[in-house]
Amino acid sequence: MVISLDLLVNAIVAGILLGGFYAAVSVGITISFGMLDIANIAQPAFILLGSYAAYIVTSYVRIDPILVGFVMTPVFYVIGMVTYRLYYYAFESRGEQAIQGLAFFFGLLFVAEVSLVLIFGVDYRFVEAPYIGPTLHLGPIDLAFRTLVPFVISLLMVGALQLFLSKTYIGRAILAVSQDSLALRLMSIRPYRVKLIAFGISIATASLAGAFLIIIQPVEPSIGRDYIGRIFAIVVLGGLGSFPGMILAAFLLGVAESLTATFYGPSWSPAVAFGLLLLTLAFRPAGILGRRA
Repeated sequence: MVISLDLLVNAIVAGILLGGFYAAVSVGITISFGMLDIANIAQPAFILLGSYAAYIVTSYVRIDPILVGFVMTPVFYVIGMVTYRLYYYAFESRGEQAIQGLAFFFGLLFVAEVSLVLIFGVDYRFVEAPYIGPTLHLGPIDLAFRTLVPFVISLLMVGALQLFLSKTYIGRAILAVSQDSLALRLMSIRPYRVKLIAFGISIATASLAGAFLIIIQPVEPSIGRDYIGRIFAIVVLGGLGSFPGMILAAFLLGVAESLTATFYGPSWSPAVAFGLLLLTLAFRPAGILGRRA
């Protein structure tokens, strides 16, 4: 098979841009799973709710869908805090956060999907924006604005969260909560309060990721399930709790999926995430930038 150099370069560039979006999708799980040890498999449902929030608002008010995502972050932050309260009092406070907690989040995923089907049906929904459609041409390289804009804002969001976690008092408490809860208690800091804030932040990121998703492609209620494997593969591959590792893993997965879709067909792309996850667990369980035992 003869491979065109231009086609190869464009596939790699498209994969890097897709990886930026995957970073936005995965950052919430990096916080909840990587830092709080909460396997929130319902995160794609919250992302999809962010997509439909952008769709509803832009359908009635002609404003930018990404702006809607930013405006909705406080709403999703509160939703995240309420969700964690339910999870804590029902499971974590009783030491039953393993299987029972996983079932709780699976139930949330199912309820959200069914609710969206009942309200919106199974038709694909999309939004309109000036940058959806145009493409920037740099020689043989094509940069679609519908992926370039989310790519830039995704990296800015992840960078802002990294600064928040490393430079602020609350951020450092979030980093410490999964490592030494006893030390936090000795400093008169309740781990529950820290986790409440952190989980709220993890869900708040879903509103932006959802806005990016509906910009990149039309959405329908079951599409969230396609991202469960992807986001956990990225978080594990990058190293639990590592933002730089998560970004690198998102780029690797984006490029791998883009190359697979370009040269072998898009139907093979979903298998790439699970393949990378299995290889990571087999050869580098700590992830790319994770700490070795």
